[in-house]
Amino acid sequence: MEKKKKYGEYEYDFRDSRDDHDNAKMKNYFSFMTWNLYLGADLTPILTAVPEQIPQRVTEVFRQFLATNFPVRVKEIARQIVSKKPDLIGLQEAELWQLIVPGLPIVTYDFVGLLLNELRKRGLHYEVAAKNENFSVQLPTSQGNLIRLLDRDVIILIRKRSGVKVIRRQEANFKTNLTVQARGRSFQILRGWSSVDVKANGRTFRVINTHLEPVSPMVQVAQGNELLKGPADTNLPLIVLGDLNSNADGTGTPTYSNFIDAGFQDVWIEVGKGQGFTCCQDPGLLNAVSSLNRRIDFILFKNGWKPMVPSRILCNVNGVGFL
Repeated sequence: MEKKKKYGEYEYDFRDSRDDHDNAKMKNYFSFMTWNLYLGADLTPILTAVPEQIPQRVTEVFRQFLATNFPVRVKEIARQIVSKKPDLIGLQEAELWQLIVPGLPIVTYDFVGLLLNELRKRGLHYEVAAKNENFSVQLPTSQGNLIRLLDRDVIILIRKRSGVKVIRRQEANFKTNLTVQARGRSFQILRGWSSVDVKANGRTFRVINTHLEPVSPMVQVAQGNELLKGPADTNLPLIVLGDLNSNADGTGTPTYSNFIDAGFQDVWIEVGKGQGFTCCQDPGLLNAVSSLNRRIDFILFKNGWKPMVPSRILCNVNGVGFL
């Protein structure tokens, strides 16, 4: 499996294209952010192991997860979110790690819970609007303990914004997913999407959040097509947030181009500056010099949105990524 780790997120302000140009008077101003939190370790050693190697490799992967230290990283992530205050955030790799030691309480690292708590400490109150649970695995360590990992994609929405209400949510896994061999058995790398229909000041729009397959181009394209023929097949003003794992320059897979051909616009192309790279960094987040060299994370829009010239675009210094 290709080792790819990245960091960075996009955050943009949008308005309904029917509004006037006086920003101070716009009622349908809404800001979005997409952020891949990075699961914290490269799972490739586990996925490529023969059964007798599994416990030692699980131990090594969990050590890497501890070393990348999400409880510390999340403080800086929260600080940057607070500095921008987006109304809605699409999170990918919003993981749940658990260390299960016989006879002791389970140690849990809940990325979403930790992030929401850090935001609350800073005076920002978000709530989960939708989430999809993807692949889940529980494997033994060389010490006889168990490590459990649950992959999730989550939409969080700022609370108590006047006139804003979620009127519909959808959460699903893709029908087409990558299958690998682990511990002598077939294991499906389940992925998915979630969406919310939001009513704001009398107008309704849809937001989809997803994280597509990075390894198999065939699977990734199929997942993208599921979105285009499913939740993205709507006349509502529409935003797609997420890690598509498809290069914006057209190299690699055609997934990004398929979205553009379906009528989506890329907010970075419209109002971004520079190359906008979001991928990739060292799995251990130890590289002192950034190695970002491609753009595979996106905010795409269609059906009536108009992006405002962004004053708030950043690439963070903490590291986000994917399996």
